[in-house]
Amino acid sequence: MEAKKNNRLSVQTSIKAPIEKVWELWTNPEHIVKWNFASIDWHAPKANNELKKGGRFVFTMAAKDGSMSFDFSGIYTEVLKHKMIAYTMDDGRTARVLFASEGITTQITEQFDAETENTHELQVLGWQAILTNFRAYAESQNLSVIIGRKHLHLN
Repeated sequence: MEAKKNNRLSVQTSIKAPIEKVWELWTNPEHIVKWNFASIDWHAPKANNELKKGGRFVFTMAAKDGSMSFDFSGIYTEVLKHKMIAYTMDDGRTARVLFASEGITTQITEQFDAETENTHELQVLGWQAILTNFRAYAESQNLSVIIGRKHLHLN
């Protein structure tokens, strides 16, 4: 799979959680395995993440029925904490993830080179589904923190 020049796709979402929490959930392998898949019949059994320039990441995505799996992997080219992560995938395509804080809300925008095997629409749908899954996971974690804090204050 090779990316064509000027063939950049983008997905985005807003998450009701502070940027520090969103960053931790996005980058920590303990959390990545809980959200990094596009549908309920898939999961992420493994995640390795060396979050630094020149660091390597490998996230395994697999069908729950065992019929197929693949590694999403590459090398980080730039990491700016709470702002941006840029990387080159093992197939040579590039991507970047932008984080923007808007009070208690965090905006995430992913920009990525299209591959040539699937339509742009299908690629956007897949990347957006994973981002939507992340948003649901992050907001559920943030809600747990809020509820936990209120519970602590009630005692």
